[in-house]
Amino acid sequence: MILDRNVLADLAVAITLDAYVRVTPMGHAATPLGAGFGITRFASPKRSFRVIYLAQDLTTGIAETLVRDRFQGRARRQLLDVEADLWGATEVNGTADLRLIDLRSTGLVRLGISTEAARGKAHGQGRKLSQAIYEQTDAQGLIYVSRLTGSTCVCIYDRALPGGLVATPVIAVTQLAGFVDALRELNVTLVATR
Repeated sequence: MILDRNVLADLAVAITLDAYVRVTPMGHAATPLGAGFGITRFASPKRSFRVIYLAQDLTTGIAETLVRDRFQGRARRQLLDVEADLWGATEVNGTADLRLIDLRSTGLVRLGISTEAARGKAHGQGRKLSQAIYEQTDAQGLIYVSRLTGSTCVCIYDRALPGGLVATPVIAVTQLAGFVDALRELNVTLVATR
């Protein structure tokens, strides 16, 4: 996939992240900025770079990790506490501007890419787009809109880590003051099993 360099240059923005949230499995708590290959929306299909994802707010971080589409078409929207206990969150701040490609508004249309790349359930098109951006630019990541909440998210490439970001220690999401409110906003109930 060859992308228009002029459009890419126009879509490049410099952003210093301020209090973004990363929701991550507690098994990775020791490495709050650890990046992986994965099979996520903007992960490399060639496994040539690693990524991390951050959300502008806790509700979006929870929606993008714990909730996703699992309750679609279900009247009972319950998350068991034992599952929630497996997840933690960290606050991430930038130490300098990051160069990101902005896909929040007309970016995909201007590049001639299907909006499915950033907004669809399937990840194939997004992964191909991300690979092309990584190879054809020096961008440090992507800024886009969560298809689940409409809030801003970022995908940070490994070439921006660890120098451009700092993270607080990972705390279990169930210990966060805003966790139950985030679930309530997503119409999900936390169910105690113990």
